[in-house]
Amino acid sequence: MASGQENDVEANSAGSPPADLQRFAVALRRTIAEVNRLSHGFALAQGLHPTDVSALSFVLDSADPPTPGMLREHLGLTSGAVTACLDRLEKAGHIRRTRDSADRRVVHVHYVQDARAVARSYFLPLAQAAERTRARFDEAELAVVQRYLDALNAELGDLRVPRR
Repeated sequence: MASGQENDVEANSAGSPPADLQRFAVALRRTIAEVNRLSHGFALAQGLHPTDVSALSFVLDSADPPTPGMLREHLGLTSGAVTACLDRLEKAGHIRRTRDSADRRVVHVHYVQDARAVARSYFLPLAQAAERTRARFDEAELAVVQRYLDALNAELGDLRVPRR
């Protein structure tokens, strides 16, 4: 066994994570913190709450316009908190709510096109940084990174957090 692997095994038996896992965890936390910092800046610039930006991201990333119930489940909020969030987003011009034509009880949340342009403009430096970084890797490396991110997101999506 290589000496680095021996150290990793010793660290595991002592109850602390291997050094490479620790470095990896620190890098992930730093990435999350940097994205959160930018998201909070957008929230501040738009007069929104950081949770509102998480809701907007969910609406943007959904294949079909989500319902408030889907947002509630994703964000781990109460129905009342989701309604307040949607009220703020609608008042700020970021979303609109529509009733389903087949079942008027069902509400769908849509990201307003002009608001998408505002978000796109704000987050352009983030997209450019991601593109500069992506350009440093070949297609095979990017495929591994994508596979890892997809697997991590699936694992994280399965985790349940306490509801508010």
